[in-house]
Amino acid sequence: MSELTTNGPVAPRHRANAQRREYYAYFGLIFLATLPLALLTWTLTALRHGRLPAKDPVSRAWTQARIITPHIFSA
Repeated sequence: MSELTTNGPVAPRHRANAQRREYYAYFGLIFLATLPLALLTWTLTALRHGRLPAKDPVSRAWTQARIITPHIFSA
């Protein structure tokens, strides 16, 4: 009987790495695009309510990028 677990088929790693790099590239672009709008929203909220919002602008932009990027890859 042969041992299939030690010499099983090897999945191509270059494809997974390319997809990961593409995901991070889109994530970075979307993050940079949403950062000014998040900063503007944060500033307006702070001025309107007279106190700083709970989430800082970087966290808001990061969250938006985490929401938007998977939608691009699932389409």
